[in-house]
Amino acid sequence: MKDNFSAQSNEYARFRPGYPPELLEEICQLCSAFDCAWDCATGNGQIAAALSEHFRQVEATDISENQLKNAIQKPNIRYQVAAAEAAVFPPGIFDLVIVGQAAHWFDLEKFYPEVRRVLKPGGILALIGYNLLEIDVETDAVVQHLYSDVLGKYWDAERHLIETAYTTIPFPFPEIDFQETAMCYEWRFDQLLGFLQTWSAVQHFTREQGFSPITESFIAALRATWPENSLKTVTFPIFGRIGRSV
Repeated sequence: MKDNFSAQSNEYARFRPGYPPELLEEICQLCSAFDCAWDCATGNGQIAAALSEHFRQVEATDISENQLKNAIQKPNIRYQVAAAEAAVFPPGIFDLVIVGQAAHWFDLEKFYPEVRRVLKPGGILALIGYNLLEIDVETDAVVQHLYSDVLGKYWDAERHLIETAYTTIPFPFPEIDFQETAMCYEWRFDQLLGFLQTWSAVQHFTREQGFSPITESFIAALRATWPENSLKTVTFPIFGRIGRSV
């Protein structure tokens, strides 16, 4: 699994969006017990923290030690550095395995057998993610130019799996319908700018070109769409694949 986020773990924790409580509530309602959940590739622990309100114990893993240093702490969450494909857990202990915005980085041929091994019979696997943010026509045009025209070749190939909302990945579990939803925020201009800085393609561009694609001219074009000291509604479309072990 690639680690594109350790170097910017502080910014990731500050600016990356979370998931609506209603979404995690719906996923939890699919579970028949609430003994233990695994938040795989937890990042800064946003999902783990939400799950800690439902499950007796939450195990949260990530390959980035820096990410885990910025993770949300709860008494019933245990964080460990571990790869998704090499789970460090005994068989049949989880009621839920959930992956937020990370399954596209996994070697799924190795990950899925681990999921089958550690899930209880009838346990739930949820792969969820979010796509490119939407704001309004003017702002979206500037962001889209950065996303496609400037950064196009700097996105990892795995990004395509996000763009197709995981519809093209194998999913060898009896599937449960997932109703696409969205998470919405009221953001200031600096919050949008901070979020864009966390994009992995921005880091790839900067390493190759020696300067950031978030240039003064880009910031000026973006700011021209954003009235001074105003808030705008930022929407992230959420997608997912959910299945049950047998």
